[in-house]
Amino acid sequence: MKKKTFYIESLGCKVNQYESDGIAGQLEAHGFSRAGKDHPADICIVNTCAVTSRAGMQSRQETRKLIREHPHATVIVTGCHAQTDPEQFRQIPGVDLIVCHQDKPLIPAYLTRERPEKELFKFRTPEYGNAAGFVGFEHPVSGKMTRAYLKIQDGCNQFCTYCIIPYARGASVSMPVDQVMTHISGLSKQGFKEVILTGIHTGLYGLDLNPKTSLTQLVKTLDENQPVDQIRVSSIEPNEITDDLIQMARPGHILCDHFHIPLQAGDNGLLSRMKRPYSAEQFSEIIHRIHSTLPHAGIGLDIITGFPGETGKAFENTYNFVSALPVSYLHVFPYSPRKGTPAWHFTPKVPPDTAKKRAALMRELGEQKRKEFLKSNQGRILKCLIQNQRDPSTGKLKAVTTNYLTILIDNNTDAHGNWDSLKGKIVNIKYDQYSNRNGLAGSIVF
Repeated sequence: MKKKTFYIESLGCKVNQYESDGIAGQLEAHGFSRAGKDHPADICIVNTCAVTSRAGMQSRQETRKLIREHPHATVIVTGCHAQTDPEQFRQIPGVDLIVCHQDKPLIPAYLTRERPEKELFKFRTPEYGNAAGFVGFEHPVSGKMTRAYLKIQDGCNQFCTYCIIPYARGASVSMPVDQVMTHISGLSKQGFKEVILTGIHTGLYGLDLNPKTSLTQLVKTLDENQPVDQIRVSSIEPNEITDDLIQMARPGHILCDHFHIPLQAGDNGLLSRMKRPYSAEQFSEIIHRIHSTLPHAGIGLDIITGFPGETGKAFENTYNFVSALPVSYLHVFPYSPRKGTPAWHFTPKVPPDTAKKRAALMRELGEQKRKEFLKSNQGRILKCLIQNQRDPSTGKLKAVTTNYLTILIDNNTDAHGNWDSLKGKIVNIKYDQYSNRNGLAGSIVF
């Protein structure tokens, strides 16, 4: 009997990617076969995103596209946009099932249950209860990735005024420490050298567990036991970066020297309106504390432009503030109003064109910061993880450094002339040169 095939389209954050991989792994364990993007599929799953209005629109567009391209497929939608606005998907002809967050691991059961189709594929109203608990997967990885994502935390208690995600994900919940250790050990046995710890508000890890623990304590435990070669944290709030966490990113420890930190604004008035739990001065102190201990650490920031009440002076404050920080890259987004959040009602509104122009200026600054960071690393020998696939434009091997640079490798083979043996391995690479066309280049130090 021919295996049924499935295709998953995942939009948005790393948590969504982890959950999509988890769904795929479970479907494969139940006898389903994964189809390529351009191949027919019996089941199509869209894991939606709601972080911006554009992400929501893309989620709906992707759903309609899959329905057109796979007219006989069972179409399932899940994720944050389906959670916060299921009616949008009920109105799309061809959507068979809406699955709430806590039921994602049950998708294989839905598809293998022996009952009439009209009873199985009925619409559910997503309801995310406060006591839903942590939802993880037995098969957290699918595909041919070099680095594995592991969701250790879900939900958020912060309720920043612009953000819809706490309404989609519920209160903060954590994977128990023993399960984290088991998952990471399993990933290491599969051959992964790096595991990326991810969550919606990763720095809240462990505060809901009994007994309570913390992200810092978890990383300490991982550092002491070394279940995998290296750990990376996908994103962390500034006031949750402890001195001990910074110390564990030094050479010889398990944590990569890379911190992705949401700033959002460098103006105290805007930070207050956003309900961000720090001042610009406090944020600056944290960044300089990281930089003084780890002068070559990769530090990335998230920034929102055009938030309601952002005057020209407030934007200038943010621009000048970021200019003075020793950071290596910026992720910049124009403000996206989300119905159901407090900021939806805030005034005065910033015209979208103004928000986009300010975002463009911040991105130019981010490019300057990136080039400065590249220059500061030139000539250094960097610890890198070689990726499974070559760079498509040059044919060279790619490697990702602990401080989050991507380097193309000039000497593409090991000491015996074999490049396949290098894939997925951690090596030292001397970063030699940079070009606008091909990016960074370096050579393996044997």
